[in-house]
Amino acid sequence: MQNELAHRLARLRTALGSHQIDAALVGPSADFRYLTGHPASESERLTVLVVPREGECTLLVPELESPKFTDFPFGRLDRWRDGDDPIDLLARRLLDLDARTIGVNDEFRAGFLLPLQERLTGRRFARISPLIQELRIVKSPAELSLLREAIARVDAAWARFCAEGRLVGRTERQVARQLSEFLLEEGLDEVAFCIVASGPNAASPHHEPGDRIIQDGDPVVIDIGGPYQGYYADMTRTPVAGTIRDPDFAVAYEAVLEAQQAAFAAMRPGVPCEEIDRIARDVLATHGLAEAFTHRLGHGLGLSVHEPPYLVRGNRAPLRPGMVVTDEPGVYLAGRWGVRIEDVVVITEEGTERLTRSPHDLLALP
Repeated sequence: MQNELAHRLARLRTALGSHQIDAALVGPSADFRYLTGHPASESERLTVLVVPREGECTLLVPELESPKFTDFPFGRLDRWRDGDDPIDLLARRLLDLDARTIGVNDEFRAGFLLPLQERLTGRRFARISPLIQELRIVKSPAELSLLREAIARVDAAWARFCAEGRLVGRTERQVARQLSEFLLEEGLDEVAFCIVASGPNAASPHHEPGDRIIQDGDPVVIDIGGPYQGYYADMTRTPVAGTIRDPDFAVAYEAVLEAQQAAFAAMRPGVPCEEIDRIARDVLATHGLAEAFTHRLGHGLGLSVHEPPYLVRGNRAPLRPGMVVTDEPGVYLAGRWGVRIEDVVVITEEGTERLTRSPHDLLALP
């Protein structure tokens, strides 16, 4: 892992040089974990990684958090105590580096950035999240291994629920609680989200589980995921509670599945991201359902659950080997129901590999 982290930092330094940025400030975020190998909690206490274009890095952390970072191998670990002025420490470090142009990532808080700008007059500040996103957008073999593990654990939790769970007569919240227990028991670091949306609630793509009692015949959109060693899994399935009663729903389900499979078949290196979205949308249009597909087709997945590349109209960037994306068309009819089917896909040199293994068949669960 240390060699991989060194490679990431070297690539960032190259990017900084290409954009005439003298030093980067990276606050707690997926970017921070990508570059240090450590998660860091966002708080009112300043934690920041300083990456100069040349010279050693500095990790400035509160002393009470410092035991987490003692193995940081790429530069100085500077600790500060409550009562110190960490902005002054950071400003002095940047003055020592003679940093005239300073890059900051999106998660470096305004509460730290604005006072720093006041103390470093005459310096230029630039947004560097797009530079780091470009580093993160193609996954290494080690990252793909962790993503496979995360997704396999979600597949296992879903298989357990299909075998042991129950929908009819339970509240959405009760179902979400059981699914969350299975996800944790299968080894996820945490449950990042567990959408259980039944009947008319399923027409809201990001519905929060509530106290609605699931009825026989209700479609139930179930979207589950979380990280394993920091890398996220994300999967959606839409079973029916009890008995499949609505023939319109069965037709819509097959249309969504057809759109998903068409998008998957079209994914390969060089194809623009927006083209994959268009292909799925065109399939739904042939079924008269295009207007009911209200979100982008998919998003990238890695140390964040939503990250580039985005499969959406207007994104002409081509797919590249090592990119990991979701494939998740959906149809949502207000007041009636919704359906979404989501897998995770990695782009390979040859084309694609579907990482999600859970079946796509329309299920009727008790």
